[in-house]
Amino acid sequence: MTVFTRKVQQVLLCVLLPCALQLCCAQTQEDGLVVCSGTQNFLSTTGTSEIQYNLMKKLYTGCDIVMGNLEITMMEHTRDFSFLQSIKEVTGYILFAVNEFSRLPLDNLRIIRGSTLYEDQYALAVMVNYQKDGQHGLQELGLTHLTEILEGGVKIIQNKYLSYAPQINWLDIVKDETAQVVIEGNGPKSECKGRDERICFPVTKTVCAPQCNGRCFGRNPSDCCHSECAGGCTGPLDTDCFACRKFNNSGSCLPQCPQPLIYNKHAFKMEPNPNAKYQYGSICVAQCPPNFVVDGSSCVSNCPSDKMEVEKSGVKRCEPCGGLCPKACHGTGSPNRQTVDANNIDSFINCTKIQGSLHFLVTGIEGDTYNGVPALDPEKLKVFNTVREITDILSIQSWPQNMSDLSVFSNLQTIQGRTLYKGYSLMVVKIGSLTSLGLRSLRKINDGGVYITGNKQLCYHDTVNWTRIFSSSSRLQRRQKHIDGHVCDPLCSSDGCWGPGPNQCVSCEKYSRGGTCVSDCMFLSGSRREFATQSGECMACHPECKVQEGKATCTGPGADQCVACARHQDGPHCVSSCPEGVMGGEGIIFKYPNKQGHCEPCHVNCTQGCTGPGINDCVGTSRYISGYVFQGLAIRRKRAMRRYMESGSFEPLEEKGAQVNARILKPSELRKIKLLGNGVFGTVHKGVWIPEGDTVKLPVAIKTIHDRTGRQTFCELTDHMMAIGGLNHINVVRTLGICPGESLQLVTQLSNQGSLLEHVKKYKNKLSPQRMLNWCVQIAKGMNYLEDNRMVHRNLAARNVLLKNNFTAQISDYGIADLLYPDDKKYFYNEVKTPIKWMALESILFRRYTHQSDVWSYGVTVWEMMSYGAEPYASMRPQEVPDLLEKGERLSQPQICTIDVYMVMVKCWMIDENVRPTFKELASEFTRMARDPPRYLVIKTAWQSRSRLDSARTVSESSEGCGTAGELEMSEDFSLAGSLKRRRHREDSAYVSQRDSLSGGPPETPSPEIEEEDQNGYVLPGGSPERGNFP
Repeated sequence: MTVFTRKVQQVLLCVLLPCALQLCCAQTQEDGLVVCSGTQNFLSTTGTSEIQYNLMKKLYTGCDIVMGNLEITMMEHTRDFSFLQSIKEVTGYILFAVNEFSRLPLDNLRIIRGSTLYEDQYALAVMVNYQKDGQHGLQELGLTHLTEILEGGVKIIQNKYLSYAPQINWLDIVKDETAQVVIEGNGPKSECKGRDERICFPVTKTVCAPQCNGRCFGRNPSDCCHSECAGGCTGPLDTDCFACRKFNNSGSCLPQCPQPLIYNKHAFKMEPNPNAKYQYGSICVAQCPPNFVVDGSSCVSNCPSDKMEVEKSGVKRCEPCGGLCPKACHGTGSPNRQTVDANNIDSFINCTKIQGSLHFLVTGIEGDTYNGVPALDPEKLKVFNTVREITDILSIQSWPQNMSDLSVFSNLQTIQGRTLYKGYSLMVVKIGSLTSLGLRSLRKINDGGVYITGNKQLCYHDTVNWTRIFSSSSRLQRRQKHIDGHVCDPLCSSDGCWGPGPNQCVSCEKYSRGGTCVSDCMFLSGSRREFATQSGECMACHPECKVQEGKATCTGPGADQCVACARHQDGPHCVSSCPEGVMGGEGIIFKYPNKQGHCEPCHVNCTQGCTGPGINDCVGTSRYISGYVFQGLAIRRKRAMRRYMESGSFEPLEEKGAQVNARILKPSELRKIKLLGNGVFGTVHKGVWIPEGDTVKLPVAIKTIHDRTGRQTFCELTDHMMAIGGLNHINVVRTLGICPGESLQLVTQLSNQGSLLEHVKKYKNKLSPQRMLNWCVQIAKGMNYLEDNRMVHRNLAARNVLLKNNFTAQISDYGIADLLYPDDKKYFYNEVKTPIKWMALESILFRRYTHQSDVWSYGVTVWEMMSYGAEPYASMRPQEVPDLLEKGERLSQPQICTIDVYMVMVKCWMIDENVRPTFKELASEFTRMARDPPRYLVIKTAWQSRSRLDSARTVSESSEGCGTAGELEMSEDFSLAGSLKRRRHREDSAYVSQRDSLSGGPPETPSPEIEEEDQNGYVLPGGSPERGNFP
């Protein structure tokens, strides 16, 4: 090596070492993944291969995601590239060219995103990788786990020793069917020598069942990957993906990261999301890397031109400038920059703040022939229109003859006066052409006085109330002769004016609009409608306000301050369109406008929007086709559900235990579709159950139970799990399956009617007394059944009572506390979600939970129902409730309840738990009341009635193809439980029902009355064979 060569290398090292250090520091770790920066050098190199190799080794060692391009060029066969094995994802392209080594060790690479492409076409380019005068060259690609290229094609050419590349199924890997795949000029075709064919040719798309719209992990219809997966998966969940199609959020693949703003369906507006994350490449991160700033929902290296970087609460953000972005420029006054002149005027373009002073001298305005400075073009002075602040002084000692004011400074608001000239910060001296100052926006002079003299034609300056502008006891020096005949506009206040006209007032007598004084705002007429602020500024109403004739259109600037809406209304807010596809706390929100223009929520099954409240109104669904499809699917699902419910039993762990009806499910059989809610112990999702080996998708509710203390896992089956699976009662939600694991998943039938709480809120004053009393009976029977099976509920409330149909209530969320805390009865709820207002006093104070504490909760549940979903103790905080109860206070009597019903509730709230009624006694008492509903519940609103028999027809298998989908659903519900029975002998059916369900036998003495009752336990009033047709 020559001396010259060594010196060149030393120079290159000095130049490239800072770059190398910068690249190494570019590695960041997010959610356990190491992210590093890529390159864009193409086929060019800087320095020797030794330098390039060391740079790559420092950059990519331990890297998981390359944010950019991975380029490896001109490397010898002796180089060790094993440090590349950790790379799982490349966001740009991979270029592998003019190398000599035999294998590219990218064994763990799963996906190439192709956000930038080589030659604008290729995401993978492998070219000319062999030794020109030797036997070394690329023999294996090493991409054994690459299963997807999202954008761009493949170019593999002129690799002398690479033989099996043409045999790879690139159509399975390349997502874009139109992308070019060029493979030519390589070695002779051959198979993968000595390697497993599944490794050489991984396929995750072309072998999938037609039902899969992406990739799969098997050939069965139930083996589809989640729609957000890229490159394949190991299971059906969004956490089973090899890579994410869009974004990776802590292991879950999502179409977008949790957004900074989330829709509050109660306040009807977008609010900050406490769980927001930001897009950093393909990762969702809680905080952007230190060298990035937040722009909306993304991490960016620089703010766009129309935004500025600000720091709020320790986070650097890009905020809109609201016009020109702040730009500080150096002023004049230094020896080499004494005045504004033709040579430096352009340096003030788009300046909003002058750091220093501005001097206007004759050598700048008229030019300086001695120094070769031409005269200043007066038009160029308009660059000062953007200046809002001067930190030192404004000194004007020369001005163009054709300019009669200083209006180029019409937006100047503040002169700081940090450095003064003889005590002055504003000086206007001997400008013969000036007739007015025109400083219409000047509001503050923080320090220094004002010196105005020798301006023979200057007027109006003596009208200005300068004390309003001075921040300190500054002095005003005016050596000016007053010129009569020039007065301020009548719309100006006594503070004076800067010149003629209503736009030159220091302040206005009445109102102002955009800096111009006006006599009145356009409250009742005009091209636009306005309101007035407290300062008298006329402001436009929100664009979505409907213009009113003869009265005010709005009371403020917001969309919730309109008198009426021009188009649609979402809660109190006027909107141009109803929310569609916005992120809410429980999933994506879709709404539609009703006839009155009010935004209403779409059906829960609509995933693309809707035009009405029903499932047939969902976007993308034909009304007629969907009716037949829904009808066919409903029949198929009912049959499948019946089949699995009948065949799904298994033996308990103990010989004495009852037979268990639930099935043990695998996680791959369950798919979560939509979050329905969050509870004390976990979350509830709407989902589907796809039984293993079957193609039917059964709609179910999936409750995922987490132990946030970390003390309990659910990997093994327990007797209590078996007990939950063995419960089977018409008034208890049936558990269809149990899926053990780190988090336990309980699968139940999906209740399309929702909870009892939602139902009574929605149909307030429209529910018949008969139905409400029957719900009381059914809840008591269900709780009595749980008591017989030694299961304490601990969380009974109207929200945990579901409606199987309009007439049948079922208890849910039972037994979960015992799963979490099998040996500790004194468990603690989440502080935020503790149901204090439903709990018995002994449960609150001593954490004692019994069947009698459930009776207390039952009384509160009945109170909720009778109060149409009102919150118990609504005006009190939960921590105040125990003191209230100890003083003897209880919930007030609901308006529709007679004293008889209210006294039953009061008995449930006795301090002595042994005095409270049992569930068996409660069922008997409410059954008696259900025989004569108007006597016990007084509801003023009239309701319609129709025969119960008409709505409870039994549908046979031969008639399943007839009727509407809604009728089929209703009919199937009754056919599974049994057809309606009519008793015609002399017998009290209310008490018969009670004795049959609780005592197990018929009555000993018949009743003289004729009653009706079905196997669901629905009690009909005496003398009437009908029940109301209500929601």
